Amino acid sequence: MKRLLPAKNGLHGTLIVPGDKSISHRAIMLGAISHGDTTIHHFLDGEDCRSTMQAFRDLGIKIEQAGTDVLIHGQGFDGLTQPVNPLDMGNSGTTTRLMMGILAGTDFTTALIGDSSLQKRPMKRVSQPLSVFGGKVELTQNGTLPAKVIGHPLHHAEYQMTVASAQVKSALIFAALQADGVSTIIEKLPTRNHTEIMLQQFGAEIMTRDNRIISVVPHPHLTGQVVEVPGDISSAAFFLVAGTIVPNSEITLQRVNLNPTRTGIIQVLLKMGADLSIEELPTKGEPLGNITVKTSKLRPINIGAEMIPSLIDELPLVALLAACANGRSVITGAEELRVKETDRIKTVVEELRKLGVHVEELPDGMIIDGQPTWQVRNPQLASCGDHRIGMMGAIAALKASDELTMTNEEAINISYPDFFTDLGTLTGGN
Repeated sequence: MKRLLPAKNGLHGTLIVPGDKSISHRAIMLGAISHGDTTIHHFLDGEDCRSTMQAFRDLGIKIEQAGTDVLIHGQGFDGLTQPVNPLDMGNSGTTTRLMMGILAGTDFTTALIGDSSLQKRPMKRVSQPLSVFGGKVELTQNGTLPAKVIGHPLHHAEYQMTVASAQVKSALIFAALQADGVSTIIEKLPTRNHTEIMLQQFGAEIMTRDNRIISVVPHPHLTGQVVEVPGDISSAAFFLVAGTIVPNSEITLQRVNLNPTRTGIIQVLLKMGADLSIEELPTKGEPLGNITVKTSKLRPINIGAEMIPSLIDELPLVALLAACANGRSVITGAEELRVKETDRIKTVVEELRKLGVHVEELPDGMIIDGQPTWQVRNPQLASCGDHRIGMMGAIAALKASDELTMTNEEAINISYPDFFTDLGTLTGGN
């Protein structure tokens, strides 16, 4: 059980947050299926990304790691070899879904397993569209792991997506790279485009038009690259929110990813009246910059389906911001939260109610009646085994008048092993 202390003197200082999780996953994957060496700097050394790294080692790829630097000796798609044992996906939905697309075009069969949480998450959303390309993925009757990916020659296709999911899109792109002709993938709504950006860096022909129609030319010669992973805005977001809601605070987060498909949390903060400024930095790859935020008085906000894809991982934090605003906020169109590591609508509502926040659960979101101060009802918070719920609770506790506690805080290690250390540098260790 973790003690959570209030930040009575505010938050102050400068921080470099860990490498972007989405980009770290994809850098390992692309390095493995490319020819030659790929070097990754500022890699996120969290449990999810380690699952991706170990999966490719088990597929015969030599990978060396020294802290946040990683060297991958790529062998191309044809260099992947059948693993001796099932590939363990751990808790990582990204690893699982993207690997299905990569493995679909091999000439061998691969079994995928995961932990108890991952085994509850829906995988038909990947297996069904993959079948349009000729992919064969066997799941349980419930459409979950364990899975068997039966490698098979793939054909080109045009596919209109039914869910707004960067993971599903990326799986289909990886399958399309192994097809017999040019494929087209049409997104329901634009989602994060890290796969497309990085594939272009490695030498693939991928074209996007109208922000959501993606053409993939098969069998490119992918060549190893140097990848500088920017800071993860999903990790930075916790401190951006903390700096906004905790009195007497001013913090700067350096070298944060500013990809427009990921900056929904910045747009929300600005709309709610946050005192936030950005210094953009020169870069060859993904856009990045330094973000400074100060304590702010917040307005309530209404968020609908069109904003959800650029905010999906930060919605628990949006709920926390709404809880601190003066008035009623509404979040709808977020049913995707129910199939994350936990049912994040349910768990966010439960945790905010412990803090004394009046919140109503909706099928696809929540209604939050915010106020600048709370009367805590239950001092024992829980991560519920979900890293983002755990970090949301830890940030909320900074505003409390008295000490709170959290159970299962180790879930935070999935994406941010040094979270409490970094938080301590901003609170002065109080």
